[in-house]
Amino acid sequence: MSGYLDKPQSHESSDAKARRKLIDQRRMEYRRAIESYAEQRQLQHELVDFPELIAANYLAGKQALVQQTAQPAC
Repeated sequence: MSGYLDKPQSHESSDAKARRKLIDQRRMEYRRAIESYAEQRQLQHELVDFPELIAANYLAGKQALVQQTAQPAC
């Protein structure tokens, strides 16, 4: 009889573990998103001091795109 009572408890325990794991995964995703946002803001703040870098990167990217589209496909 005690074996019968133990099975529902283990099922509840595994449900609780799965729920905690899901909550931890969501928490880590949220934390990574916050860290990514903070890093992007920091980078943008640092680039404000060097607007010529922004323009140079834009022009280099545009030139690379033009060169890729100008090459004939084999």
